[in-house]
Amino acid sequence: MSVRKSERLLNLLIMLLVQRTYVSKARIRSILYPGANDEAFEKMFERDKEELRSLGVPIEVGSIDPLFEDEPGYRIPADEFALPAIDLLPDEAAVVGLATRVWQHARLAEATTEAVRKLTALGVDVDVSALDIVEPRLSADEPSFDVFWEATQERTPVAFDYARPGQDQVATRHLQPWGVVRYAGRWYVVGHDTDRGEERVFRLSRVQGQARKTGRPGSYEVPAGTDIREVARRLAPAPVTEEVVLLVRAGAGHLLRRGATAVEPGVPGPDDRTAWDRLTLTRGALGLADEILGHGPDVYVESPPALREAVVARLAAAVGESA
Repeated sequence: MSVRKSERLLNLLIMLLVQRTYVSKARIRSILYPGANDEAFEKMFERDKEELRSLGVPIEVGSIDPLFEDEPGYRIPADEFALPAIDLLPDEAAVVGLATRVWQHARLAEATTEAVRKLTALGVDVDVSALDIVEPRLSADEPSFDVFWEATQERTPVAFDYARPGQDQVATRHLQPWGVVRYAGRWYVVGHDTDRGEERVFRLSRVQGQARKTGRPGSYEVPAGTDIREVARRLAPAPVTEEVVLLVRAGAGHLLRRGATAVEPGVPGPDDRTAWDRLTLTRGALGLADEILGHGPDVYVESPPALREAVVARLAAAVGESA
């Protein structure tokens, strides 16, 4: 996928996400597809919509004016985008190759910032609060993340060495990647395993060395109707969960609140200057310390003790490094 197309997809994603009303096709065309003739615009717009939908983005079509149903508009419902309707645990804000949802990945965060800036300059009324759905600072530290992300966009096959759990031997695998998803605190790539002729899910942390693109861009298509989040949920190992109790400052931790099984408002907190709420969640431990640390001083761990100790140890290490 070209840089120009990637930027256009990101601009379309943000444009439909940050506006509260349906956006007309004419307005989308004037801002994101300037200079394209009628035929070229229709083809690009349809391809871009399908590209985003294949990545798990819920693009909704509706009437701009309820009195006149002849002009459809488009939008991305922030609530559906924030919490996909799949059977994930509350801490598993599944990330399906969407740049706006991986803020700690510097390359993608920069692209998101640039997209917002350009849309604002073009006169789009950007409601950046809609991007609060990305509140957890999910990291993408696996060395092969970029390769799989780019290959997914380009539709380029990938070869990589992979170590299966419980086995010492490393095998070379060949995959047509359909998408990248975060499930149970881990990153997975979903796609068609050409060695076995089946859909498969591979955990990026088990990739040995650097993954390699093979073949030509655009050499395969993602099967119509594929939901990579559902594939990951079905094929990836089931996560181990436990009860987690957090103190969250009033007005903060919105995604944590959405996943809470119980909320006790107005409880004593670490300081007396602000109001605190006690949240109870059923969570997987993997990656949770990173998510809590992303909220800074707005979240305090009451239990389990191991999680609290992990957060404190990370904070102490950060202080030591900066000293």
